[in-house]
Amino acid sequence: MNQTTRTQRFDPWLLVAAPLFMVAVAAAAYPAFRADPVSAPGLILLVGLTVTALVGLFAFGRVSEVTPHLEADDLLGALEEPAAIVSPDGRILAGNPGWQTAAAGARRLPRGRAAPGLYQAFAEAREGGTGRARARIEGQDWELLISWAGAERYLIRVAPEAVLAPAVPVQAVELVRPVDTAGQRAAAAGAPFGSAVVRGSDLFEGEIVECNAALPVLLGGRARPSARLADLLDPAGLTEARDKIVAGSVGPLELMTPGPEARSLHLYIAPEDDARRVWIFDVSAQKAMELQLNQSAKMQAIGQLAGGVAHDFNNILMAIDNQVFDLTTRHPVGDPSYGALVQIQQDVTRASDLVRKLLALARKQTVRRERLDLSELISESEVFLRRLLREDVKLQTEYARDLPEVLLDRSQFETAVMNLVVNARDAMAGHVVPGEGRVRIAVGKVDARAARSGGWLEAPEGELALIEVSDNGPGIPAELKEKVFEPFFTTKAVGEGTGMGLASVYGIVDQSGGRIVLGDAEGGGAMFRIYLPVARAPAVAEAGTEAPATSSAGRAPRKPRDLSGAGRILFAEDENNVRVLTAKLLRARGYEVIEASNGHEALELAEEYAGKIDLLLSDVVMPDLDGPTMLKNARPFLGDIPVLFMSGHAEADFSDLLEGNANVSFLAKPVRFPILAGTIKDLLHGDAEPQSSAA
Repeated sequence: MNQTTRTQRFDPWLLVAAPLFMVAVAAAAYPAFRADPVSAPGLILLVGLTVTALVGLFAFGRVSEVTPHLEADDLLGALEEPAAIVSPDGRILAGNPGWQTAAAGARRLPRGRAAPGLYQAFAEAREGGTGRARARIEGQDWELLISWAGAERYLIRVAPEAVLAPAVPVQAVELVRPVDTAGQRAAAAGAPFGSAVVRGSDLFEGEIVECNAALPVLLGGRARPSARLADLLDPAGLTEARDKIVAGSVGPLELMTPGPEARSLHLYIAPEDDARRVWIFDVSAQKAMELQLNQSAKMQAIGQLAGGVAHDFNNILMAIDNQVFDLTTRHPVGDPSYGALVQIQQDVTRASDLVRKLLALARKQTVRRERLDLSELISESEVFLRRLLREDVKLQTEYARDLPEVLLDRSQFETAVMNLVVNARDAMAGHVVPGEGRVRIAVGKVDARAARSGGWLEAPEGELALIEVSDNGPGIPAELKEKVFEPFFTTKAVGEGTGMGLASVYGIVDQSGGRIVLGDAEGGGAMFRIYLPVARAPAVAEAGTEAPATSSAGRAPRKPRDLSGAGRILFAEDENNVRVLTAKLLRARGYEVIEASNGHEALELAEEYAGKIDLLLSDVVMPDLDGPTMLKNARPFLGDIPVLFMSGHAEADFSDLLEGNANVSFLAKPVRFPILAGTIKDLLHGDAEPQSSAA
């Protein structure tokens, strides 16, 4: 393959070096001529300088040393199969016509999985042999022959029958070629990942001939010579791995270690003498990250779904609830229809609660945060929580001293704790002897270090509040721990659960700036740890999230009250059923209602009735022109009258659109008519201060 040629190399520096050399010789001879050139010392000096000059001139004119020179173009052109010259880093320097036709777009050889064995093939070529490797180039699977072609050059050519069939087993090709056994053993000896040599037709049933020091650490103490991989790995993945080997795969083969603390492994195969060497990598952290990303993607998808349907669904629920309210005024207690109407109203409440859970999961529900003492919050909920448990299940509460305050939405957090208690109750059913069941709620404070060791790896510095809810049930199996917070995941029978309880808890805690972590309780059972950031300073509200708990715009009337009133209301709502029925109920209580089916119509009516409107009641999301934009355009005609927005979306989704607007309140749909009418009366007649959207 290599041919040796002699070539004259002309060096321009010779034009400078030769004259200077002669000048130096003449300078050395000058003293001899001046003194006595025919004397013995003079003759010796002159003869020596003459010989030196002749040798120097001969050296300058010598033919350069013989160097190997590859006539790449001629060699490539003589090969019929596709061939190319590449550099040691895989860059393609030249290719023959066959290569140009088949892989003209390739600029370098592939790496990694697309070219298994390529590194080993280059090593064999450097040793004077011919390396073999498979590579996928420009969509074709090729078997390449690699040879040394001079300094910093390699010749690659496609083996006969260039395009390999996908079903050719890799082992049938790889085992016939020589490998650098010493190199592989040296690499395995100091590797931080597991490696072993296995002899046998079945990789997993064959005997381990030798293994490096990292393998027992990875697979346990049984990983030693004479053992079998089948005894060290989870058998569930072996069948699929064998199928991949038969199909020609050399890795990665996805496997697991047995036991409760299973590790995820990637296994690669390489030939070694008459056996096979396996390389085993622990990818548990990578798999955990992938699961977190998948979980995050699922949560985001459910959030988008919830946010998209919540508005329309809440409009439907509001129309049904208001219709039932209207019917109950005509069919009071004692009427045969009253019971059915009450049942419908209860179903509406359950449906609206499910929507709230979906929005909590999506972190899109309206949040009203207030400073809360956790011990007071749990103690106030204790009576209600005891009613949720069966009489044979005990509720234990523990409170640490000097508990910090937190910023929470009271109703949301009560719902989260309730869901955890109910989940613990259901988990113990049928597994714990009646009278022995126990649900424990412990409240305390921890620092960031303790939170990180407890499972919240990204815990911020400083103090954190901790709420633990645990039980003494059977616990949660290891294979289900990563799924418990997934939306709609449940182990209950059909019809007994929606799978939204723990998912909504996850959303509530996450929106509160905290983290919920699943662990194991002492003596068995499950333990949920909720970490929450501590409130930074008293009386400081987070913009757009914290509001006084006593705000009239967000609470139901404490006692029956007269809901009648007077005044002209401009009502903008694109949902006909909600608009028509709500306007009818308001008119029945003395209000004059001007209806608008969209934002543009409301803007026209505001201009028409400029100075004659007492209150604007509007939906937020409407086609063409939304409520906040309509309000900004209508303010010159409305003046500083109170404004009440309603929406199935969270207030935070549009609070930025209301910046600079005062005297604005908000109610989350579905709104029961008594709450709506009471809020309108408060705003019009000054019974309560309106809630600013900027609060």
